[in-house]
Amino acid sequence: MTAATRPAAAGTPPVARGEIRSLTGLRIVAAMWVVVFHFMFTPGDAYSAVWEPLRPIVRTGALGVDLFYVLSGFVITLTYLESMGRRPSARRSVGFLWARICRVWPVYAVVTTLFGGWLLYKAARTTDGRVAYQAEQPVVDGWHWLEQMAMVQLWSQPRFDGSSWVGAAWSISAEWLAYVCFPLVVLLVWRVRSAPPAVTGLLAVAAMAPFAYVCFTTGEPYFPWSWAMRIGAGFLAGALTCLAVRRIAVTPRVERIAALVALLAVAEILVGLWWGDWRGEGHGEYGGFVVLFFPVLVGSLALSRRGLSRVLSIAPLVHGGRISYSLYLVHVPVFEIFWSYMGWTPALAPGSGLATILIPHVLLLTLLLAHLAYRFVEEPARLLLRSRGPGRWARGGRRVAPAAGRIAVVPRPAPQQAAVQPAATVVLPPAAAAPAPVRSAS
Repeated sequence: MTAATRPAAAGTPPVARGEIRSLTGLRIVAAMWVVVFHFMFTPGDAYSAVWEPLRPIVRTGALGVDLFYVLSGFVITLTYLESMGRRPSARRSVGFLWARICRVWPVYAVVTTLFGGWLLYKAARTTDGRVAYQAEQPVVDGWHWLEQMAMVQLWSQPRFDGSSWVGAAWSISAEWLAYVCFPLVVLLVWRVRSAPPAVTGLLAVAAMAPFAYVCFTTGEPYFPWSWAMRIGAGFLAGALTCLAVRRIAVTPRVERIAALVALLAVAEILVGLWWGDWRGEGHGEYGGFVVLFFPVLVGSLALSRRGLSRVLSIAPLVHGGRISYSLYLVHVPVFEIFWSYMGWTPALAPGSGLATILIPHVLLLTLLLAHLAYRFVEEPARLLLRSRGPGRWARGGRRVAPAAGRIAVVPRPAPQQAAVQPAATVVLPPAAAAPAPVRSAS
């Protein structure tokens, strides 16, 4: 019996193996929450009857960003706490930041640059000065392109409107700031890694409390520097949730409890969203207080392979989670280009038969483009860049082992040597062992 299959001793979490598939599946749920929220702004009311029963959920889709932040904080901490938290290291910090650049920058740079070209084209066709569907219009010129490419366009802005050419990309700039700060933050997180799970779990929920309080009392979570509160709270909550989960031994009883808690968290989120819609009479975001349940949901899904975790771990949802970053980036450009032509082309005018037919197809097109962007831009570029640049120096000049997606020639084992490989399982790391890398879709 190997260490990977030996039952964990009492109070000792088992060894990490691979990605947590339920959390990868949760990413596509968060992404589609944001996508459908933006799609609701499509001109015309041909599908208003479809949206109406789900209005409390759809109109609060911006909260999907906060769920992303919690997920990112959890996965990044799970992956890098042991290697970066013990002591400061310039080499490890550079390696971490380069890995994040390889992950988030290539497809971001392609989509942002192409959409910048579209904004210039639209500026030449319009006379009202409105080139993007944002309250504050972005500035499209060479200097701001450099700022967009560096992903720092939001850092000096109190509000996110107009900061990014691709409207939703403000959150990418915010998350990049969290990555830059992580090599310092992880040193503090490491110091509390041995705290009881109840303490770190409560602190994770408490980290979301300020934003939840603003939503609950005012229904208006958009104020100067609110973006900084959201990324700080979400990322920290995810990190603290990771600390709590790491110290819980996964037993059948724990899995049953975690599966129940996950369902209860989803139920509380739905009830809270419906209450917020009732409280604001269809206006405001009072239901935003449900962000308190995001760390609970993420932690409980990570501790169980039953119930909701099993559903989120099915192959289509896991693949959806892997393309969720590309989906998040491409959906706004696709929607805005379609909306523009709805205004320019009489046959596509809101309410026309052609527009009514095309609207759901545009939504499906975003999923297809996200898959293609992941398959031909995001993942190949990540693999290429990881084998070059500062990342190699950070590894001490060592070459990277062949990554998933690359073709490796291996000898075929003789029949008597062939062994049946056990099914992959998803378990969590011990507090004192370095975890295997966890795939992150953030």
